[in-house]
Amino acid sequence: MMKYYSTNLKSPDVSFKEALLKGQAPDRGLYMPREIPRITSSEIRKFGKMDYHEIAFTIIRRFISGQIDDTDLAAICRDAYNYPIPLEHVCDRKYILRLDQGPTASFKDFAARMMGRMMNYFLRLENRKLLILTATSGDTGSAIANAFLGLDNIEVVILFPETEVTNMQRKQMTTLGQNVHVIALDGKFDDCQALVKDAFADPELDFLQLSSANSINIGRLIPQSVYYFYAYSRLRNESDDDKAVFCVPSGNFGDMMGGMLAVRMGLPISRFVIAVNENDEFPTYLKTGKYQKIEPSKNCISSAMNVGHPSNLSRLIALYGGEMDEKGMIIRQADRDAMQKDLWAVSVDNAQTRQTISEAWNQYKLLLEPHGAVGWNGLNQYLSGLDQTELAGLLCISLETAHPAKFPDEINNLLAFQPELPAGLLGIDDKDESFEYLKKDYPAFKNYLLTSFK
Repeated sequence: MMKYYSTNLKSPDVSFKEALLKGQAPDRGLYMPREIPRITSSEIRKFGKMDYHEIAFTIIRRFISGQIDDTDLAAICRDAYNYPIPLEHVCDRKYILRLDQGPTASFKDFAARMMGRMMNYFLRLENRKLLILTATSGDTGSAIANAFLGLDNIEVVILFPETEVTNMQRKQMTTLGQNVHVIALDGKFDDCQALVKDAFADPELDFLQLSSANSINIGRLIPQSVYYFYAYSRLRNESDDDKAVFCVPSGNFGDMMGGMLAVRMGLPISRFVIAVNENDEFPTYLKTGKYQKIEPSKNCISSAMNVGHPSNLSRLIALYGGEMDEKGMIIRQADRDAMQKDLWAVSVDNAQTRQTISEAWNQYKLLLEPHGAVGWNGLNQYLSGLDQTELAGLLCISLETAHPAKFPDEINNLLAFQPELPAGLLGIDDKDESFEYLKKDYPAFKNYLLTSFK
């Protein structure tokens, strides 16, 4: 059975089921697989003719060591992935992987729906209940709320920074009710995340059976590795030597870590581009070897990426042989030379983001929202440093992580029209909202949990 270890190296190894249901390790570390399974070139070639849910089944079953029956897992994958995943051609061999067609119009749907179904599978078998705590800087909350809505054995508490999500993002969380409880925090995303981590580490809350559903949970990352294989298998040329450049707009680095798992599994890449907004702690680290959290995080129009200390950075450091604790302290340096060979990172400011949205539309009729624009800009900055020989025939895939209709004001200001709403967002403005307000104070949050979920 595959085992999962904590990045803080002070908790015992656990099974996939335990890692999924715990969320965070008892020592505040994040779970990582002891071994990363390999996907062969011949399997990747076959992926090109398989449906998305079939690829997901093939990859995910390698990580869960038979803990879910194959027939049940195949059914879960088929149910979770019942929407389109477009690959939009832009020019040459440049493509946009549109991960914005799910029920909440965000890439978070890919992980949240799969994770929710797997959690429910195990909880039903054991007749257990869970209280899910998750912090969101934008789209995670709505994806989790949608994926877990109405599940009898799971309650969900979502914390978001009061002034740093769009009206659409907020209403996707606050109009559901039932088992979904939402808190607006007087603070930043990092404050929300810190409260969640404090609660996990509080022994007085153990009786609540807490778990996480954001990207600190390994159950979020494994499903996110699938769409990298999906995109590459459909766009590769006939040569097994064909390597792709992927660009990922990044905030808490969960999407990026899903991609890095794919790379370690055998995804053929020439470079993995990490594009962040003005919260540039990682590009600085990659260049200098010095890591400094940004406190408070900077408020940018790519709001889901306003993260001053990405939780998943500890996983990336672990992947390259280093150790970073949950507070961002580097205890053992990673192999930064190897990291720099695989990764290229860049910071994109608000002005560049807006310019990219305008230029992409005017030049290619390519409609991007702020997060996708950060990615597209980052990809083109990376490509501008290559020579013509390196550029010739290079396959490039940039991720669009949210639907442009979630940012109507920004799009309208720049392009003078509002994007058409996808089905999942229709009528949301007419729904009543319900949520709590809290200060960024752990005792107040703890009291809320104790009085609400006795």
